[in-house]
Amino acid sequence: MGSDRSWLIIFMVFSSLLSSIAGGSDSHDPEALDALFHFYANQTLAKHRTGILYKIPLPSNFSGMEVSVIRLRSGSLWARGSNSSFIMIPPRVRAFPHVKRLAIVYENLGEWSSKYYQIPGYTLVSPVVGFNVYDSSNATTLSDRKVTLSTTSDPVSIHFPYIEAEDKNVTELKCVKFGAGGSVKFQNMTARNVCVTGKAGHFSVVIPSMPEKKVRIWKWWVIGFVSATAGLVLLILVAVIIFILLRRMKIKTMEKESDNAETLDTFWVRGDKMPSASMIRTQPVLEHDYVP
Repeated sequence: MGSDRSWLIIFMVFSSLLSSIAGGSDSHDPEALDALFHFYANQTLAKHRTGILYKIPLPSNFSGMEVSVIRLRSGSLWARGSNSSFIMIPPRVRAFPHVKRLAIVYENLGEWSSKYYQIPGYTLVSPVVGFNVYDSSNATTLSDRKVTLSTTSDPVSIHFPYIEAEDKNVTELKCVKFGAGGSVKFQNMTARNVCVTGKAGHFSVVIPSMPEKKVRIWKWWVIGFVSATAGLVLLILVAVIIFILLRRMKIKTMEKESDNAETLDTFWVRGDKMPSASMIRTQPVLEHDYVP
């Protein structure tokens, strides 16, 4: 019966995801994605031991997402907490309702983040990461009942792999938590690339989107600047080419005049080489034949 139910869930999940993709929609159902992760987490835990973090293999059409799962005893979570590469759950955390064992599914949606989570007026500048906690008291099957965590000292910290806002005003960066039914909750960042929370969910960093009008003006400024720079460079190149051509023409003219001129002999005067005419150009002619 449990096996038939699992296959029914995965069939419904795949149907929902494929219909979104086939319909060409820019947004997909995050709840269907969580159900998909739950299904593969159940398959993974059935083959592995408690207390070890395992990477969950996903279908090839979900490449770019990173999902892992760990099964813990509630006492172990209270004593040592649980850490993944981007979510740090501190010690002294209780589970409600109390369960003997629980499973934590860690998610990093990577480049798929904006497909599943969007906020009007804001832009995601980090991947969406998150975690869900499920009852795992049954050692063979992962329950679909979610468990709530309650921190008694330090909060859960979310460490984002990267934030694409190096040139942005850091004060504009906001942590955001995506809740059930499309709800969102904003919060200031406590440290660079770090947000904090007290409950499970999905988290990201956002920044106010630039209005479309400003984007257009900015684009026209860039186009105008590039065009002016290209025109100035082209004008300089044309001026240089004209100068070179005129110089060459002048040199050729001088060489031609030099070739047509009479060649002069040279002689040395005290170590200096001086030009000397080999003959008199104009012969003297007497104006009258009378000689006194």
